[in-house]
Amino acid sequence: MTTETPRTPLTPAEVETVARAAHAGQTDKAGRPYAEHLRAVAEGVRRRGGDEEQIAAAWLHDAVEDGRLSDRWLEEAALTRRTKDIVRAVTKRSGEPPEAYAARVLATPGALLVKEADLAHNADPARLAVLDGPTRTRLTEKYARMRALLGLVAGEGRGDRAPRGS
Repeated sequence: MTTETPRTPLTPAEVETVARAAHAGQTDKAGRPYAEHLRAVAEGVRRRGGDEEQIAAAWLHDAVEDGRLSDRWLEEAALTRRTKDIVRAVTKRSGEPPEAYAARVLATPGALLVKEADLAHNADPARLAVLDGPTRTRLTEKYARMRALLGLVAGEGRGDRAPRGS
């Protein structure tokens, strides 16, 4: 019987390199390099007290959803199970209702903090200001609804604490 030698998980810096390469050439809705969003989310996780596993997940939070990395890559990557679980939790699935998505985020330890940082950057007024009015309004409403589903209050750093009413 053979046993697999455990691999040392990638460091956040190594994950950053992978994420930047995976999203190379991709831009956000404002035409900015997508890596700027990834950096902002990872930094937001760090500022909110996130650990290395959450910071790694922040760098990868859109990679599977955007088709930049496959779920198979994620499964085989030298990442902790928790980092993989967080990435999967914040990966939206085609046709999935927002309520089901929010429930998965809330049920996965560490995922709420990553999603909170993602929403904070997505809803940044300076970032939204460069978009056309209808897109800005649609996204503002979408992000506010998701914050409500997650039990996050605007301006409040909640991390992994239970949402209000829990």
